[in-house]
Parts: sequence; C-alpha cells; structure tokens
Amino acid sequence: MNLEINGKTKLCGVMGDPVEHSVSPAMHNAGFRSLGLDYAYVPFHVRKGDLPAALQGVRALNIRGLNVTIPHKVAILPLLDEIDPLAKQIGAVNVLVNNSGRLSGYNTDAEGFLHVLSEQGIEPQKKNVVILGAGGAAMAICFALASRGESLTLLNRTHITASKCAADISSSTGRPAKALELTRANLASVLEGAGMLINATSVGMLPAADATPVDRDLLGPHLTVIDIVYNPHKSRLLEEAEQAGARTINGLEMLIWQGALAFEKWTGIQPPLNVMRKAATAALRRYEK
Repeated sequence: MNLEINGKTKLCGVMGDPVEHSVSPAMHNAGFRSLGLDYAYVPFHVRKGDLPAALQGVRALNIRGLNVTIPHKVAILPLLDEIDPLAKQIGAVNVLVNNSGRLSGYNTDAEGFLHVLSEQGIEPQKKNVVILGAGGAAMAICFALASRGESLTLLNRTHITASKCAADISSSTGRPAKALELTRANLASVLEGAGMLINATSVGMLPAADATPVDRDLLGPHLTVIDIVYNPHKSRLLEEAEQAGARTINGLEMLIWQGALAFEKWTGIQPPLNVMRKAATAALRRYEK
C-alpha cells in the first residue's frame, strides 16, 4: 500500500552520527505501509553538540518518535522529561516517544538482545561473557545478560569508563562484572575461558569495514561471537571468527528486534516483524553492492 505524506502524517526517525548507513528507514517504512499506517520514518544526522537543539526541534515539529543511536544514547538522558525505569537502570536510551511535547526515553536494546538469544537458542552456559565497549549498547547488553545471571567482563579502550560501567552493572543487578583495558594481552587472557564474545563497539562498521577489535588468532570454536555491527552484513570480526570455527551472529537481528519494540511504542500496534526483517535485509544488500 502506498500512502501519500500529508499534514496528518506522523513523523518518526533515527537520530545519530553517522546515520547514512542505517537500514532503519527501509525497515520501519515497510512496516508502516504493510499496516496502512499514516507514518513516515527518516534519518536525522545530529552531531554530538547539536543534541539539545535537535530535541527542541522534535518538540517544535511534533515528531512522534525517534530511534537514538551513536553517540547520543547516554547524553540524551538529562535532556528528557521522563525516563522509563529500565532505561534509567541501564543508563542509556535508544527510543524516544513524544507525547504532545513531553519527551519520554526507553531502552529496547536489552529486550531486543534477549530476543535474539532466545530465537537462536543460545545459552552462554554460565561461562564468562566478554563484552567490548562501554557505551549505551554495551550497557543494555550487559544489563540483559547480568539479569540472567551471567558473569561479565567488559573491555574498553578507556579503562575508567569500563570500570564505571562494571560498577553500575554490579550495583543494579547484584552480579559481578569485571573491567579491563582493551588490549591484546587482556583479550587473550579473558577469551581463553569465555563462552561468548560480543562486540558492542562500532569497530568494523562501514566505511571502515577492514577494521576488527580482536586479532584472528584469539578466536576459536569455544566461542559464540556476536557483533552488533550489521553493515556490512558479515564484519571482518565475524568472518574471521567463522573461519576459526566459532558460531557467529551479526547485528541485524538485534536491530530488527529493538526496532520492532520501538515501532509498538510509537504506534500502539503489534509490529509486522517478518515484513520489517525482509525490508531491512533487502536494504542491507543494496548498501553492500
């Protein structure tokens, strides 16, 4: 169904820096069309220093809702009128809902990540889970896993940031979380006894697809490797992990699940998951050509 944009069309979008690579517009617009909803979804390139002005624009233009991505998931917290308890506990927001100028923040990354694990039949089996990064996505994933009783080790280029995140996770969930500087020596040490490795950084994302956060020789068949990078579809990390015999999962499914949960918050309607998955996959293939 083709719907013409008009004065009654509700506008949603994704706000981040960068946003050129995003397949979210294709995914959400396909979902809106399939249900005959008078909504439209567009990307908004918002640099770090422009976030307060961008939120004023959301109010002034009556934008219904936004996905919030790098680098705004944590910085947006003090600028909102209301924060969902789960998002407050995680310390990051990835979904914004505008109700008549009142901006509310939510986090669907954590639930989206757990949906992916469930769908894939993955259990970390109480082995240590290694997470790379200490941003909003990393915090959501850590919270989701710690809530299930998993033991976590966070590695980040800035050790003090990783330490703060680990302390927040332990305080919120009562589960131990260690923090280390992201170095080859530390990676080699923790990956030896780990069951799962999660890249929650943007390393390896287009246009820098040749980059990887983990040297190939540190990977092996004892690992399940999850990369939240979804563009390219198979990052260098996943390609080398696969070659090393590891089980691999890319970030597209997490994007789809967290997006579907956001869709429901904006519209109040059950999202057409299969339609959204098909549209996101097709858009990703177009980007990779």
